[in-house]
Amino acid sequence: MNNNTFILVFAALILGLAANSFFIVNEKQNAIVFQFGEAVRTDITVGFHLKLPIIQEVKKYDSRIQTLDEEPDRILTVESKYLLVDSFIKYKIADVLTFYKANNGSFNSLNSLLGQRSEFVLKNNFGKRTVKEVVSGERDELMNIMLNQLNDSVADLGVEIIDFRVKRIDLPSNLSNSVYERMRTERNRLAEELRSEGKEIAREIRAVADKDKVVILAEAYKKAELLRGEGDAEAARIYAEGFSQDPEFYEFTRSIKAYVETFENKADVMLIDSSSEFLKYLNQKEISK
Repeated sequence: MNNNTFILVFAALILGLAANSFFIVNEKQNAIVFQFGEAVRTDITVGFHLKLPIIQEVKKYDSRIQTLDEEPDRILTVESKYLLVDSFIKYKIADVLTFYKANNGSFNSLNSLLGQRSEFVLKNNFGKRTVKEVVSGERDELMNIMLNQLNDSVADLGVEIIDFRVKRIDLPSNLSNSVYERMRTERNRLAEELRSEGKEIAREIRAVADKDKVVILAEAYKKAELLRGEGDAEAARIYAEGFSQDPEFYEFTRSIKAYVETFENKADVMLIDSSSEFLKYLNQKEISK
């Protein structure tokens, strides 16, 4: 090997060592410096840093907020009713060294542990409450309680839970059908009760109306009969007075009234002797007073 080749190799080695002697950490990263597999530096800020080449190694991890959104969990309430609870977790690395030791630096391992512990928190809280309480109760208060409990349970994982929310709560398909049928039956029963009550009220109203109608008609008939009787009495009185003053005129008016009533129906046929007293005034050629 000549001198020029040696110099080139040496220079390349120096450049390689120099390039391996520094690293850069940006604002989206956490970093750990390892020496012979042991963590020797964790308080690494954003910027340019030096390390020992070859013997020291740098591992970087995402420091941004992560989201864990898994399949819905099947949770049992205090009423022994199953719910499908769909939730999500937002978290970030709080202690990079603890994170590395607990999860061997793997986010997949961390997500698996977070899923298990969030499921435990859900079961612990939903198991103390009814369906109505978890669906329409104090949701914000429940979320805060579960957030604090989950944060306490993951302290050994080196992460901080930023948010823990329930996106959706569903009933299992078989239970949903059962609840729907029960609701439909209950509503049909209630509708039938209301219809029956309506019919009963209608019958009562009709009965009262019919009774009032009979009473009103009876009162009207009674009053009409009284008025008719009074009218007849008054007419009789007037006729009596007229008869006492002019008997012939009274007899004449009575005959005229009888003629009108008798011949009112033109279809009637009467056979009467022309010399009958009934036709006395019709037989006269001139009627005198």
